[in-house]
Amino acid sequence: MGQCVTKCKNPSSTLGSKNGDRDPSGKSHSKRSGGHRDDHTPTCGKPGGDILVNGTKKAEATSESCQFPTSSGDARRDPESSTEESSLQRMEELFRRYKDEREEAILEEGMERFCNDLCVDPTEFKVLVLAWKFQAATMCKFTRKEFFEGCKAISADSIDGICARFPSLLNEAKQEDKFKDLYRFTFQFGLDSEEGQRSLHREIAIALWKLVFTQNNPPVLDQWLHFLTENPSGVKGISRDTWNMFLNFTQVIGPDLSNYSEDEAWPSLFDTFVEWEMERRKKGEEMKGLTTSDTESLCQEEQTYQYV
Repeated sequence: MGQCVTKCKNPSSTLGSKNGDRDPSGKSHSKRSGGHRDDHTPTCGKPGGDILVNGTKKAEATSESCQFPTSSGDARRDPESSTEESSLQRMEELFRRYKDEREEAILEEGMERFCNDLCVDPTEFKVLVLAWKFQAATMCKFTRKEFFEGCKAISADSIDGICARFPSLLNEAKQEDKFKDLYRFTFQFGLDSEEGQRSLHREIAIALWKLVFTQNNPPVLDQWLHFLTENPSGVKGISRDTWNMFLNFTQVIGPDLSNYSEDEAWPSLFDTFVEWEMERRKKGEEMKGLTTSDTESLCQEEQTYQYV
């Protein structure tokens, strides 16, 4: 997302219409005192001849004064259909507010305005979750179909409606099965489909890992991202397999990495990471030991000086 999660090259991130149902009989029903009118009896503009006027029966109404009922006059609109059409119209108005002038899609500029109206930063986790629910194929872009299907999926057709759905969407993303789906979606979302990418650039992967784990930061994540940032293995891209397996890694490998085994079917990059991280910790402990020893020696020297 222009710094936007939803096409930045460098991210830091009902309702179908339905015609109203008509009375299938196409007939108009009316009541008269003393019984029901035959459905085929015309509705006339004058009283019938059985009514006395000045003591005499009024002439029967002429056929010219009669009007036969039409089905259109008694059409009844399905309330549910009307509600769906109204919601669809609101979605259309909302989409057109942000869509590009030349393309039937919300692009980077429109996405930024959309995020501003939602009072969210384009790099927020909320925007990633929204893109997930909209099943967006590309960062910083919502096609017409994605936008409409997404609004239907979250049952919202306005800015206020979408904002009101954020709390429940964030809770949904905490569920294990839902988060797994969101996590796998994030890899595909980060690819540049126009370039036919099959792996994420290292910098993009780092940004997306930070983002997708916003609500559930595994202990090993910071160590992993530090390893990728230092990049001792010279890795340039992250494959889908590595991305997916890292979620398993965070779930079964403890933060001290002691239960990691190279004999298991982990990507080779994980072997390099664990080896590098254990060596880094070893050096850290050695430096800490040297610092402690130097401090003790200094204290002893000061005590000796005081007694002299």
